[in-house]
Amino acid sequence: MIKKPKIVILGAGYGGMMTASRLLKANVHQDAEITLVNKHNYHYQTTWLHEPAAGTLHHDRTRMRIDSVIDTKKIHFIKDIVAEIKTEEKKVILEGGELDYDYLVIGLGSVPETFGIPGVEEHAFSIRSVNSVRLIREHVEYKFASYNNEEEKHDEYLNIVVAGAGFTGIEFVGELSERIPELCEEYDIPREKVNIYSIEAAPTALPGFDEDLVTYAMNVLESRGVEFLINTPIKEVKEDGVTLADGTEIKASTIVWTTGVRGNSLIEKAGFEAMRGRVKVESNLRAPGHDNIFIIGDCALIINEEVNRPYPPTAQIAIQQAYTCADNLRALLAGKDELKAFKPDIKGTVASLGGKEAIGLVGSKKLYGVSASAMKKVIDNRYLYLLGGVPLVMKKGKLNFF
Repeated sequence: MIKKPKIVILGAGYGGMMTASRLLKANVHQDAEITLVNKHNYHYQTTWLHEPAAGTLHHDRTRMRIDSVIDTKKIHFIKDIVAEIKTEEKKVILEGGELDYDYLVIGLGSVPETFGIPGVEEHAFSIRSVNSVRLIREHVEYKFASYNNEEEKHDEYLNIVVAGAGFTGIEFVGELSERIPELCEEYDIPREKVNIYSIEAAPTALPGFDEDLVTYAMNVLESRGVEFLINTPIKEVKEDGVTLADGTEIKASTIVWTTGVRGNSLIEKAGFEAMRGRVKVESNLRAPGHDNIFIIGDCALIINEEVNRPYPPTAQIAIQQAYTCADNLRALLAGKDELKAFKPDIKGTVASLGGKEAIGLVGSKKLYGVSASAMKKVIDNRYLYLLGGVPLVMKKGKLNFF
């Protein structure tokens, strides 16, 4: 009996999940043993997490069981945590065992980037997983519930600091600003008592976004009571608030950290040359010096040659990388030497602002308000369609466009 080559995929995020799906659709399981490893038995939509964090969407809407999307009779699924990658031995060490591989796909995702600022890990929340966003929602609700149940009023209970006015930060602030009036009514709190601070160290909110769209977004959010502090670095995070670079203190019981991400720490521990946990991969997505290892998603560094800067790690790029990665694995299994080069095809970017408000750039067309919000839902539903077809769209999709 001929021994089949072993493909191991680490991580069931956008990149890993879509790679597994593409290999399955191409019947690669007939020619290779495919194993998908993930620490949860579900895949979740990272780009939706700002909604359950604010409490405007139930967290279960963002996740789906892996065995409901991937045929686990054809692709072996292991629920475990990756502890170490041994490239020389072609082994992956898990907390509950180990795996050999002939080909490895690393899609282990990211962790929040703290930039070494004191107190972030101890006192700030992050939007990174189903469990982390459930904690944010419950914490905010607990603070609101506590406010009128204590003799001495603690106004800081009602203050929320969102560090970072990039994509995630703005989307979270948008959802939060929609939810606050509802929370105020529920817990008998005057709306004017609640302060939401969006603090950004860069000279503008939504760095890299079109200036007109940024202005529109800030106007919408300011009209809902959000206070922006732009070009304002945070020096320290404390249990009861943040200290800014100029020494100003803002008291708040909820600090949410959204200042960017870095690749998984296992990347550097495995000996790959990395920058902030991301590997500058070859054009075909292989790790330099490793013909049998592909790195995709948040752990892969792709340079946009037009501006000589890395592309931001987005779901759109991770999904496109998965297509290229799956095609290249098929080519290697077929004994072909020539692999496809990956080139991002950025179709557009849309940021939600809560409710029916959003902004976007699709091609050269700027979208505002309801039309941008509808486009956001189209994008979200398209991923579900690519992953699981119409049934998954009907089950998990956002079908109320207007």
